[in-house]
Amino acid sequence: MLIIIGAVVVTFSVLVGYVLHGGSLPVLWQPTELLVIFGAAFGSFLIGNSFHTVKATFAAWPRLIMGTPFNKAFNMDLLSLMYDVFDKSRKQGIMAIEADVDDPEESQIFTRYPAIIKMEELLHFITDYLRIMSTGNMAAHELEGLMDQEIEKREEELKEPAHAVGAIADGLPALGIVAAILGIIITMGYLGGETSQIGSLIGAALAGTLTGIWAAYGYVGPISKTMERQVDEEMKCYECVKNSLLATVSGQAPQMAIEFGRKVLPTESRPSFQELDDHVRSR
Repeated sequence: MLIIIGAVVVTFSVLVGYVLHGGSLPVLWQPTELLVIFGAAFGSFLIGNSFHTVKATFAAWPRLIMGTPFNKAFNMDLLSLMYDVFDKSRKQGIMAIEADVDDPEESQIFTRYPAIIKMEELLHFITDYLRIMSTGNMAAHELEGLMDQEIEKREEELKEPAHAVGAIADGLPALGIVAAILGIIITMGYLGGETSQIGSLIGAALAGTLTGIWAAYGYVGPISKTMERQVDEEMKCYECVKNSLLATVSGQAPQMAIEFGRKVLPTESRPSFQELDDHVRSR
């Protein structure tokens, strides 16, 4: 929603300010220059990225509009899930969670948290390391190193679309100049003609430079930053799981283990100790 509101504010501010200053809106409407700028931008996007990145970029758009699902409610469910798993393994033994880990979609614990099950990669991260804990004898520092490697790789993959969009934002001003130069080339063919016609052609050419810069700094660049921020919010959930698991391996009680995880969550989406305690008890 903020993206839509922000885009409206940017568009309104630029166009209304231009009109109030005496500008004519029809001069800015240059469909052929839009084709040059955005067509070339899309083509360079395809050239510079893998099919996976292109697909992931388009898949990220719904989340940009609807917002990230990694809010306080999601984080409370995540911590409650970790508590339930830790509590069961503490009371019944670590092998008791083997069936839950092997088939979380049928687990009485995991099915209480459908929002977590929908996040396939995060679910795999949780179950993989619970499986390692239940079947292996890995030291805490070895487990931490393994998790850090996976988290780093996951973050790198998730940020590829943001970096790809950021690269387009960096290139749009230059593509706007390309469109302007093409307009000037066309204008050169009308030298010696009426001054008003030449002036109109130059104005149309300069509209290309305006469009490239406007799109880069008013829309595409901020979208890239928002995509990166949403990835950071998701990665905090991985850090939360990592800290909770390491605390359990170190012998902390379930309630204290999830407290280690709660502390790394962003302030705006982090439940308080009492909120989390009430949520766990209600489950």
